[in-house]
Amino acid sequence: MHLKRLITAVIALPVFYLLVAKLSPVFFLGLLILVTVAGQKEFHDMYKAGGVPSLIGMTGGALFLLSLLSSSDTVTPVGVATASFMAIAAARLFTIKDPSSSLKDLAPVIVGFLYIPPLLSAQWHLRLIGYEWILFLYGCVWASDSLAYYAGKGLGKRKLYPEVSPNKTVAGGVGSFIGGVIAAIILGKLLINMEVWRLAVMGLSIGGITIVGDLVESMFKRDAGVKDSGSIIPGHGGILDKIDGVLYAGPVLYFLTTVLIPQ
Repeated sequence: MHLKRLITAVIALPVFYLLVAKLSPVFFLGLLILVTVAGQKEFHDMYKAGGVPSLIGMTGGALFLLSLLSSSDTVTPVGVATASFMAIAAARLFTIKDPSSSLKDLAPVIVGFLYIPPLLSAQWHLRLIGYEWILFLYGCVWASDSLAYYAGKGLGKRKLYPEVSPNKTVAGGVGSFIGGVIAAIILGKLLINMEVWRLAVMGLSIGGITIVGDLVESMFKRDAGVKDSGSIIPGHGGILDKIDGVLYAGPVLYFLTTVLIPQ
């Protein structure tokens, strides 16, 4: 398992850097669209949701992110979200005549739509500020996850939230905070050149919210009765297993850039 994770990281990290730093923001948006479609598909599969509503949900997720390019007042993320809900619900209405279990059928598609595309959209706004912020975001989340894992494995005894994630420990949670702060200070000085206290606030926030994002996905997986959201990434599980922390950390970091970056 560790070898697979290492091999995947060695291959993926340089490719990720080149895709983020050397190609245009529009290309990065295309990557986000691919991730959101794959993530929604995994979420639907976890709950065995499929058919036309699922296809509409994934299409709506892609259009939600694509609408971020629009300067038109009539084509907005809110408009796309509204139209997507209407189409998803109408698809269930007309493809299955029996109204029983309609909410159960629609819930995974609608929750998947709300869970993934809007949270990923924050990364588009960060990319518009500068590619450095994407590298900063993923670097801090990776450091938080890594230090949480090793601190929990080596020092963890007291469980953090056993009902949702039996393997997570309080020591791992502390490690996540520490990893976020250390990475933020190092990466911030290399990429952004901000004051240490601002970077520390960002790192502390990312370290904390990464835990929440991880637990939220664990909650969904435990409810669905699956160990991993998928198996698309060798040694890492599915797309959602890999981006659960960054889904929550992205919006938080974008908010912090609006209040902590000197104007």
